[in-house]
Amino acid sequence: MGLKQTAKWFMLMCFVLVFSTHAMAQEESRVDFFVGSELHYKDIRLDKVYEVLVNLTPGMKWYLPHDWQIATQVIVPVYNDYGARYKKVRLNMAVLSKEMNFGSQFFKVSGGIFGQERYGLDVKWIYPVNRWLALDAQLGLTGFCSMAVDWECSTMGRLTGWMGARFYLEKQNTEFLVRAGRYVFTDYGVLGECMRHFKHCSVGVFAQYSEKAKENAGFKVVMMIPPYQRTRNKVNFRPASNFRLTYNYQADAYAMKTYNTDPEENERDGYFNKSKMKWGNQQVDFIGKGGGL
Repeated sequence: MGLKQTAKWFMLMCFVLVFSTHAMAQEESRVDFFVGSELHYKDIRLDKVYEVLVNLTPGMKWYLPHDWQIATQVIVPVYNDYGARYKKVRLNMAVLSKEMNFGSQFFKVSGGIFGQERYGLDVKWIYPVNRWLALDAQLGLTGFCSMAVDWECSTMGRLTGWMGARFYLEKQNTEFLVRAGRYVFTDYGVLGECMRHFKHCSVGVFAQYSEKAKENAGFKVVMMIPPYQRTRNKVNFRPASNFRLTYNYQADAYAMKTYNTDPEENERDGYFNKSKMKWGNQQVDFIGKGGGL
């Protein structure tokens, strides 16, 4: 079986599993349609101050019973200085995921097409040791998958992952993390980060060292998008939950790159359901008629 056929069968199996789960308890499900945006920029050419790429990112999340979820996202280019490879409307994500916990340990297993033009399987884990310390890790087995030019796909043979620790100061609502691992482009690196959580916004600074970019540092801002009061129906239409901006002075496109398994993934919310894990930032950004959304 060729690479293209393998990837198509992989996606089909994910969707079949979702529909089967949905059919067992349809009354518990919810579908959200949302639209967000991306801003990419770099300043590495002498003949041009900035190169800019602006995309719209419409997506869908289907919340299924027992913490199953399917998420999709499409990239729609609006303005492009990055070249012909980034000019097409294309599928960016199609992911089936499942959250679960065993005592104090939380897991999230995902399969499908991820961000950063990867597809495959991914497992995330976190263990809150106490109110101020948590251990976490991620492991992925992925291949290259892109629809930018045509359907391009490689075998699912690249193993990546990281391990780290998080430290949380509850009174200041500030989180520190340290992490080391092997990343998408097979480089090894370490990361240190500090993030302060404010009302509807989180601001952080970070420093990295990796094989590709050597020393690197920057800042990031995660802004939750209003309206903060939202209805909660079987089918909902809304903006994306957040807009995030990251700046790093190296502007290296390949150093310490990770992929997202959720189109609304961000450092403020983390990877897991905050209402269940009860660790770290617990601010509720979106309120529905029936309570927290």
